[in-house]
Amino acid sequence: MAAFEQFRQGLASGNWQPFLDLVTDDFHFHFPMGRWRGEHRGKESAAAFFAYVRSVYPAGLELEIDRVSANEGTVVFEFHDWGTLVVPGQPPREYRNLVAVSLDVRGDRIAAYREYFGSDGAAG
Repeated sequence: MAAFEQFRQGLASGNWQPFLDLVTDDFHFHFPMGRWRGEHRGKESAAAFFAYVRSVYPAGLELEIDRVSANEGTVVFEFHDWGTLVVPGQPPREYRNLVAVSLDVRGDRIAAYREYFGSDGAAG
């Protein structure tokens, strides 16, 4: 939960360093779409990815957790998030989504991050 709180703070503020301080040296992550689609390895790639996230959500993203599921090595957080998406060359637009983030945990560190989404986040 402490790691996810650092993740949430990173989304809100753009300060990803506390989250990045929790990742292992062999950290890898997966993102489902866009220029970051696919699997990436290393802290430097993660730092570049989260800097990109901040660039397209300069005012940050807010979130509300819906569900947390865990076993001995993986924790999955399901949440709604929202904010203003700013893509160069396009007018800013409202963003809302349903997201699942899966964190693989090794000891007190995060070894992997996977993100899944695709909904408009509207309550049904």
